[in-house]
Amino acid sequence: MTVPHLTTALTGPLRELESRILAAQPHIEHWFRSQWHNHAVPFYGSVDLRNSGFKLAPVDMNLFPGGHNNLNPDFLPLAVQAAQSAVDRVCPEARNILVIPENHTRNSFYLQNVAALVHIFEQAGLKVRLGSLNPEITAPTQLTAANGAVITLEPLERRGNRLVLADGFSPCIVLLNNDLSGGIPDILKNLEQNLLPPLHGGWAVRRKSNHFAAYDKVADDFSSLISIDPWLINPYYSTATGLDFHTRQGEDELAAKVESVLARTRAKYREYGIDHEPYVIVKADAGTYGMGVMSVKTPEEVIGLNRKARNKMSVVKEGLEVSEVIVQEGVYTFESINEAVAEPVVYMMDRYVIGGFYRVHTGRGVDENLNAPGMHFVPLSFEKPCLPDRHAGPDAPPNRFYAYGVISRLALLAASLELEATDPDA
Repeated sequence: MTVPHLTTALTGPLRELESRILAAQPHIEHWFRSQWHNHAVPFYGSVDLRNSGFKLAPVDMNLFPGGHNNLNPDFLPLAVQAAQSAVDRVCPEARNILVIPENHTRNSFYLQNVAALVHIFEQAGLKVRLGSLNPEITAPTQLTAANGAVITLEPLERRGNRLVLADGFSPCIVLLNNDLSGGIPDILKNLEQNLLPPLHGGWAVRRKSNHFAAYDKVADDFSSLISIDPWLINPYYSTATGLDFHTRQGEDELAAKVESVLARTRAKYREYGIDHEPYVIVKADAGTYGMGVMSVKTPEEVIGLNRKARNKMSVVKEGLEVSEVIVQEGVYTFESINEAVAEPVVYMMDRYVIGGFYRVHTGRGVDENLNAPGMHFVPLSFEKPCLPDRHAGPDAPPNRFYAYGVISRLALLAASLELEATDPDA
């Protein structure tokens, strides 16, 4: 498997950043351990990174990762060990786990992800069963994933304060692989079992702006630790609310926020002598699957959108209307695979990196969202399991991937702070 390459030489600030991360590895790992003593690590997550050659930053953090099938199978042992650690942390006596997948049973690639998750937990020594929220699943139903794997979905039942299956299967851990974009069903409320991630981590409640507010703090603390400018690992952002893309309500406020983020980014580009045109990504503050996203380089581009663009921006998954957006500094990606634009996605379980892949798109540019129809995936070809090679240069593949893992774990830590801050029971 070839290691994806940068289309530009890795020089300047990013090489400096990766060098500092490598040099500070013992301090960084000690710092992470101390953070996890104080904060509950999310059960699992994935982070979309962008590597511009002058900046390495997370642009999205998913608490319900749906691409475990795209991970390099050579590193299954990493995932199994992490799964054992995650389960042990929540319910040391657990023998069983109930996984609740998304309702879109016709997406055979998503079903492949579910099958991969089942395999990880079975290898970790657990009995795994799949309970569905889909009202169409009224009896045990076998479905076939894209790779031929067969999974069985069963209808969920509620008995008292516990989720069970028809035969009484009632484990202490219920794992959501369903992001609750369509709302929180009553059947999931007030359970005595460990429901992970918590309900307020779902898109019915969660906001990306809360995540990046938490990431601001994490990035500042980490940057002080290794003496770097936080901007090198953190995109600027702002939010706009009260929008109605159909009636064009809030356009002027949105344009002002776009200009504000562009101006701050321009100033940084001047400071670092970066000869590129800044851009921003405008995307729904709640939601996923690359819906409700646009890339703009001037504030005028969000004024008077045509009908197609308004329709695209106004609704995300499950038909959720968009009235709040995050306006995020765009981070160019200068990585490519066979001349197609690529961005790394890193997967974690418990506090461990378990692998990742490149999201690749032949039809998109270096300043565009790659989470779009036409994308494909290439597993990250770790030569060693995300461990740095201290005798090699900062751009050697193990060291590149170690840097990816560090920045991704910062986003995971931010997710932990975010969940603490937004916990309705806190």
